[in-house]
Amino acid sequence: MNEDSINLDAVDLQLLRQLQRDASLSNQALAAQLHLSAPTCLRRVKRLQSLGLIEKQVAILSQERLAQITGHGLQAIVEVSLDRQDSSALLQFEHKAVAEPGVQQCWRVSPGPDFVLIVATLDMPAYLALSQKLFTQDSNVRNVKAFFAVKRAKFNTELPFPEISR
Repeated sequence: MNEDSINLDAVDLQLLRQLQRDASLSNQALAAQLHLSAPTCLRRVKRLQSLGLIEKQVAILSQERLAQITGHGLQAIVEVSLDRQDSSALLQFEHKAVAEPGVQQCWRVSPGPDFVLIVATLDMPAYLALSQKLFTQDSNVRNVKAFFAVKRAKFNTELPFPEISR
């Protein structure tokens, strides 16, 4: 479907806003919050999914609470610059990075480095293994700059929406 032909009304935006805040709500609870019938609510959510506006629904885990049980993990923000920036070289590194389970996010950026990665590993030895696999063994990687997280002040997955009155 052509993106230009997607029309979202105020109810669609309210559904998207509420689902990104709490996707665990039952259809009935969601419908009640938005003053819709349950069948209408479900039909609209299915439409938003079929349009690709809802990619997936996940549980966001508490890193702090989980670390108390499993041991503290290591998070890093990594800047990667390549020697060659032609489209095939960029795509090759991108595929390699996104295939790695420890890479939580992979952003192609400009200007500055070519990529910014958000990396999560169990510990420093696991980070070292990942960095050797992704960076050291790749002859096209020119520079890597890693920033290790010491505290997460904010983490949010909600995208902002314009306010539209019903």
